[in-house]
Order: sequence, then C-alpha cells, then structure tokens
Amino acid sequence: MKKLFSIIAILFLCSSMFLAADDEGDEYDDGFVYEQNGAGDQFLKIDLMANFPLNFKGQVKVGAAISLGYYKFLTGHLALGGEATLGYNVTLGKKSLVTVPLTFGILYQPYAGKFEFPLYAGIGFATTSCQGMTYFPSFSAKTGAGAYYRFAESWSAGITTDIYWIPQWFKDSSKNDNGFFASAGISARYHF
Repeated sequence: MKKLFSIIAILFLCSSMFLAADDEGDEYDDGFVYEQNGAGDQFLKIDLMANFPLNFKGQVKVGAAISLGYYKFLTGHLALGGEATLGYNVTLGKKSLVTVPLTFGILYQPYAGKFEFPLYAGIGFATTSCQGMTYFPSFSAKTGAGAYYRFAESWSAGITTDIYWIPQWFKDSSKNDNGFFASAGISARYHF
C-alpha cells in the first residue's frame, strides 16, 4: 500500500509539472506610462553659438556666445530655471562689446519619441561692457527655441536659437539705447 501511495504521489507531481499552464500570452500591466521627463527631473545645458547684432546698423560685427543653463521640471513638459550667456562682438572701431545677460524663466518642452522641442522665455539683468565703459545693472529679456535628440537616458544634443534684448535707460531719455541680439548654435544637455 505504501508503494502504491508513493507511486500515485510521484505521478501526481509529475503530471502537475506537465500540465502546468504556460502564461506566455499573459502580460502584467500596472498602468505605468514612460515619459521622457517627469516632475523633479533636471538638466544642465551648454550652448556654443554665433551671436548676431540686430539693430546696430552695421556698427557691430557678428560674434560668438556661450550659454550655460539649468532647469528643473515641475511636470512632464513644464520647467523653471535660468541661463547665463556671455556674448562677444567687435565694433567697426575694433572695440570689444561684451554682454552678459542672466535670465530666469519658464520652459515648455513637448517631445515626440526621442526628439525634444523646448520653448523658453525669461527675464533678468545684464551687464554690458564696451570702450572701457560698463553698464550694470541693465534689464534683460530672452526667448528661444531648440530641437534636441535624446541619444542616451542622460544626454541629448541639438540646435538652439535665442533672441535677447538688453536696453540701456538713462535719466536723460535722449541717451537711451536698445541692444537686440540673435544667436544660433549647437547645444548639449545632461539630464539627471
């Protein structure tokens, strides 16, 4: 009787292994949707750009600019942050025109797959130096757009363009002036 019971138990265990259902078609769905960015995500960026003076009537030549920025996402598409730009141009008289706007603002970034398209605007202050004279603080405003490809989870690269305005206001309003610049170049971002 013990042998019969042992044989039935072994057959039962073996048959349960062979008859076990294979759940290849069943998938567990927890409702999670992967998004490129989420609340709390951050990134640092660096831009290397050509800097175009817009309203200097040919008195200032095309120069170069570098920009550093930091943003933190509030939602998957909306971020707050700031940028510091160093613009360098040369006047017709071979004098250096250096502009340093520091702006704080908002960024809206839609994306399609691994492509990201940030749009941003900010306001802040700036310093301007030319012909041995420095103007600080000046108001500054900046707006721009870009197109990036996220080639790794932590890195993206692309192109960017900005337009920034640095006015100079004096008590004697006849001396007031406006500096408008556009910049375009390449950019890299580190996401964390």
